[in-house]
Amino acid sequence: MDRSSIEMTVPVMRVSDLAKSVPMRDGSGKLDILQGVSFSVGAGESVAIVGASGSGKSTLLGLLAGLDVPSEGLVEIQGVDIFRLDEDARAALRGESVGFVFQSFQLLPALTALENVMLPLELAGVDDARPVAEQWLGRVGLASRMHHYPKHLSGGEQQRVALARAFSANPKLLLADEPTGNLDAATGAAIIELIFSLNREVGTTLLLVTHDEALARRCQRMMRMQAGTLHEETAVVEAD
Repeated sequence: MDRSSIEMTVPVMRVSDLAKSVPMRDGSGKLDILQGVSFSVGAGESVAIVGASGSGKSTLLGLLAGLDVPSEGLVEIQGVDIFRLDEDARAALRGESVGFVFQSFQLLPALTALENVMLPLELAGVDDARPVAEQWLGRVGLASRMHHYPKHLSGGEQQRVALARAFSANPKLLLADEPTGNLDAATGAAIIELIFSLNREVGTTLLLVTHDEALARRCQRMMRMQAGTLHEETAVVEAD
């Protein structure tokens, strides 16, 4: 079996028995935030994780991204156990394979829209970072706004910059954390259409964390986080 065939059979992400506990403030024991979370995501899938505030969604996302370390369990991205890597190697893996879209946009205020998209490309050693960034800003409808700073962009425009930044590196996996949480309904709907359109176009694997069940049902699969445990929904979820 050649390497490409092997890569097709390996899930983009595999999570096994993931748990996270923290000490109680009064020293009386530990608080279990996540318990026994296991699932896998195949190439090109769109998967939503839903749950109320405090259910453990944010903690799970931090672990999946390798930004936090679990008490137990593993997370594999393209067959690599990310917690066997040191912090620098995990950061390199994220840069190569994972894109992020955050509720709060996470744009650098001192950089223009173009520079915000170029920066991770340059850090990854991409030689043609500027034309790639310009192309993606055009694809999200910001060709005329690429030299503006975040403070001069609306919330919807800032999230479009974030989408251009996330997709420009051609990630295998896109992690989206409440991507419409800071937007009004109409702007949020437009951003969601853009996310799914771009995702279909480039074939990225999408893992979406949200409390919005209508949004979650746009994905092919939906999982529910409750009190630190994750369960696959048995109902059929229709993809867009």
